[in-house]
Amino acid sequence: MDELEKTETFIENLLSPERLSDFAEMLIGLAILLVLGLAVIKIIMIITRKALARGNSDPVIYTFVINAVKAVLLITLITMALGVMGVQMTTIIAVIGAAGAAIALALRDSLANIAGGIMIIITQPFSKDDLIDVGDVSGKVENIDLFLTTLKTYDNKTITIPNGLINTSILVNHSKEDLRRVDCTFGIGYNNDIAKAKRILQNVCDANTMIHKTPAPLIGVANHGNNAVILDLKAWCNTDDYWDVKYYLEENVKLAFDEQNIEIPYPQMDVHLKKR
Repeated sequence: MDELEKTETFIENLLSPERLSDFAEMLIGLAILLVLGLAVIKIIMIITRKALARGNSDPVIYTFVINAVKAVLLITLITMALGVMGVQMTTIIAVIGAAGAAIALALRDSLANIAGGIMIIITQPFSKDDLIDVGDVSGKVENIDLFLTTLKTYDNKTITIPNGLINTSILVNHSKEDLRRVDCTFGIGYNNDIAKAKRILQNVCDANTMIHKTPAPLIGVANHGNNAVILDLKAWCNTDDYWDVKYYLEENVKLAFDEQNIEIPYPQMDVHLKKR
């Protein structure tokens, strides 16, 4: 009977006019906070987007900053809402701390990727549409977010790489500079005229407007191979023209050598037969 009386007393206290009034005030205050808070967040996001657009920010930085600012504002609003509901700030901080420790332990790899994403945004080793090599993977940068970087290969494959891996790997950016050097090697026979072969290589370079005159192409004997004298041809072009120039040189040097009777040797073996 005592338990029943205690329950009735608890319900009466819970439904008392004072409690209902306090609860209604709390709901009104919470509603006002959420409405005003969401409005303020919207205004701040508009200002942030305009500021980033005015500064001609990189698309990667733009997306990262927008997402980070929005996340911070929403967390702040949720924390304030919990305070209006009567949850003590010390309790909120303790819960956030405990949850943060548990989440950090469970998601340490993901947090490493977030840290990697932040480092990419800060250091900017590459940007959208850059051609990069990460380990054994090559492709054009399609997107960078907090966790992953997405590449598109030449044969239209999509590759996603964790940012933590990028941050700890050797990275080659082929698009960072406006100029790029095309390196080719050609073999000629030991009986051929080296000076003539070098003139042919120079003429092939001069015939293509994509190949820069300054810096001038570098042409010279690289080494003496088993079957051929190896000539180096190093020519400069715009980064975007790299593959066009590469294919042009490989094809037209062969045609020019054939026309001028310059031999391009292939591995040979002389076999001597002895009679017993």
